[in-house]
Amino acid sequence: MAQVLEFKLPDLGEGLTEAEIVRWLVEVGDVVAVDQPVVEVETAKAMVEVPCPYGGVVTARFGEEGTELPVGAPLITVAVGAPASGGPTDAATLTAAQGTPAAAGGQGSGNVLVGYGTSEAPARRRRVRPDRPAPVTAPPPPASASAEPTNGRVRTGESADGPVAVISPLVRRLARENGLDLRELTGSGPDGLILRADVEYALRAAAVQGRTTTAAPASHPRVAAQPTATAVPTATSAGTRVPLKGVRGAVADKLSRSRREIPDATCWVDADATELMRARAAMNAAGGPKISLLALLARICTAALARFPELNSTVDQEAREIVRLDQVHLGFAAQTERGLVVPVVRDAHARDTEGLNAEFGRLTEAARTGTLTPGDLTGGTFTLNNYGVFGVDGSTPIINHPEAAMLGVGRIIPKPWVHDGELAVRQVVQLSLTFDHRVCDGGTAGGFLRHVADCVEQPAVLLRTL
Repeated sequence: MAQVLEFKLPDLGEGLTEAEIVRWLVEVGDVVAVDQPVVEVETAKAMVEVPCPYGGVVTARFGEEGTELPVGAPLITVAVGAPASGGPTDAATLTAAQGTPAAAGGQGSGNVLVGYGTSEAPARRRRVRPDRPAPVTAPPPPASASAEPTNGRVRTGESADGPVAVISPLVRRLARENGLDLRELTGSGPDGLILRADVEYALRAAAVQGRTTTAAPASHPRVAAQPTATAVPTATSAGTRVPLKGVRGAVADKLSRSRREIPDATCWVDADATELMRARAAMNAAGGPKISLLALLARICTAALARFPELNSTVDQEAREIVRLDQVHLGFAAQTERGLVVPVVRDAHARDTEGLNAEFGRLTEAARTGTLTPGDLTGGTFTLNNYGVFGVDGSTPIINHPEAAMLGVGRIIPKPWVHDGELAVRQVVQLSLTFDHRVCDGGTAGGFLRHVADCVEQPAVLLRTL
């Protein structure tokens, strides 16, 4: 007999608590193999394909595309094991899907998800829970009824602790809309499958007894009734409301936390970038991959952080300690169709300009196509923000919590500038540094920013650290 297993949305890492369904990769009735991706979801950090740790037939999907689910919510149910009835072809297909170590030998799934994929899923057994509060269900059968289960009858001796044996999403919706707990019904279909007729029978029987079916039990939040109170119009109720979720919600939460916890300050300086632009042009004229301005600025950043390591830090508030980090993982702000993201270049301090340039190219393309992984978007220790691409000169950015500083770079434009004692038109840029005042004083922050400006104005200064 097939066993129906419920696959819940796993913890995708980095403290994420929910994900939005972008695209289903399987349909109800499809045969899936262990570790086969079944749905594409969007978290606050990236688009992720979620693999299923079970092999079998998909019996139900939870949530339409665009629905946001919390971690731990049911995602799909899969019937594992030989079907109760079916032709040889069906059985062979199901056997092939389960012909992996996880399904056949209990060795576990190859894809490691938090809470899944590390061992064989234990079989869920029914157990008696007499102290469980009774939800609104159909009345018990009359005394003259047969002992055999009939359509929509309530289970009186036991309650299934595992997933409900329901294939049709319509049956689930019908029960949910009427506040009926499917776990308390015995299905009349094959292997106890709950059919639509079972739910309708239970609802009719409840109506005969005069019971209400609009309230759901508190122990089952999935079928909780919606509030019935009428919203009172207010002066602020007009207009379009945009939910703070996904990338936008994550950005809002992180920036709000930064403002609450970090006492930040900002200093800025104008710099003559003419020589830096000439150096870049000379590099690109020599052949090879074109070096971006961002890569040159990143190399300047890593050199400045080596001289002023206080800014490559984080604050442990519970321990009341400043943690100075040995490695520089450089984040850079990138605007995409999904919103603002901050990909991270790992071990930026160990890369030369060409290496930084190549990694910037890879991460920028992944950001554009929406294929950045959570690992690409986390773990930064310092952020470089080139807001000059938006045509602005300056900004006072909010620090990317839990980092301690962010360097901002404005647009590079021709401006009158005194050079060698004479007025000339030069390529001028405004640089700004926003820093956590807990990790250093203004002298350190000013020294860092001045060193960056010196390298922009005289790139040869970098030769001392190459």
